[in-house]
Amino acid sequence: MGDNYPATYNSNMSQIVLYQRQLSWPTDWNKVFGREAPFVVEIGFGGGHFLVDLAQKRSDYNFLGVEISIPSIQRGERKIKNLGLTNCKVLQTDAVFLLQTLCQQKSIQEVYINFPDPWRKAAHHNRRLINPNFLALLATRMVENGRLDIATDHADYQDVITETLENTPYFFNRQTKTFVNEDNERLQTKYELKAIEEGRTCNYYKWQRNDFMPDKPFLPPQEFEMPHVVVKTPLTLDEIQSAYQPLRADLNGVHVKLGEMFKSNDSNKLFVEAYVSERPLAQRVGILIRERDDGDFIILLHEVGFPRSTFGLHLAIAKIANWILGLNSEGLLKKSNLQMSVTELSPQEA
Repeated sequence: MGDNYPATYNSNMSQIVLYQRQLSWPTDWNKVFGREAPFVVEIGFGGGHFLVDLAQKRSDYNFLGVEISIPSIQRGERKIKNLGLTNCKVLQTDAVFLLQTLCQQKSIQEVYINFPDPWRKAAHHNRRLINPNFLALLATRMVENGRLDIATDHADYQDVITETLENTPYFFNRQTKTFVNEDNERLQTKYELKAIEEGRTCNYYKWQRNDFMPDKPFLPPQEFEMPHVVVKTPLTLDEIQSAYQPLRADLNGVHVKLGEMFKSNDSNKLFVEAYVSERPLAQRVGILIRERDDGDFIILLHEVGFPRSTFGLHLAIAKIANWILGLNSEGLLKKSNLQMSVTELSPQEA
């Protein structure tokens, strides 16, 4: 981590926009808000009207709005700031990362999901948020009797949500019907009003968490010491760069793609672009190959992007080290703090 960018949240109650890289895994939300209060999450808050309305009406609750869209984050920040709300914050991230990585078990009192993206194309249906696995994850993070409200105006997605809720063992219906077409208790969002004006039917689900726990705990990713490897090889940086081609590694559900390699014009190091996917986290990082004064090469992470040191990043470093050692028979592994043995990775793993 860079010295000017803390790895964990430094409590500042006036801060409205939270930054994913600053939050601990999991996060103490009472510390973030500076008080103990029931914790409520709106997933995909859009324009922020619904979120700030809840926060205004219920000052004794802490509210977090989650969005991927940067313009939505900015709109939400403006509304919260203009209203002077101290019990409402926003975070740019996706719902699965929030729940699995940042939320402790049984920490959320209520969850609102208003008009989630239906991903209309058949090829994209697997991207839809509401599915059995998501509800199981959500169940581990919600308190018993916690409330789950979902709204949609998409007929096909409605069928999926209905089937998923009716078959979940973790939630029960607070209404006599699976969903209703009117909800006079809630503020109508801008999107909701537009859907009604255009003749689309809105469906509202009001469900509640029971006491049945999923078998899977959905643990957050584990963080390790920042990875580094020291290797000895008779090759030069130019020879290493000349031999390089993009690489891949797959191990234990972790996927690593190593892209282009660049050489610095004014120093003795190479830089490799890397993409590491390990659910629910994906990171784009830089890997440095630097020649030391003693002639050995150290392979480590660049601080650009402020990476979190997960198993996947250790695998990325191991892949580079394994490849360099294979370039010359005199290659020697001198030091490693990785979570796997560099020289014992199989061809499939490395």
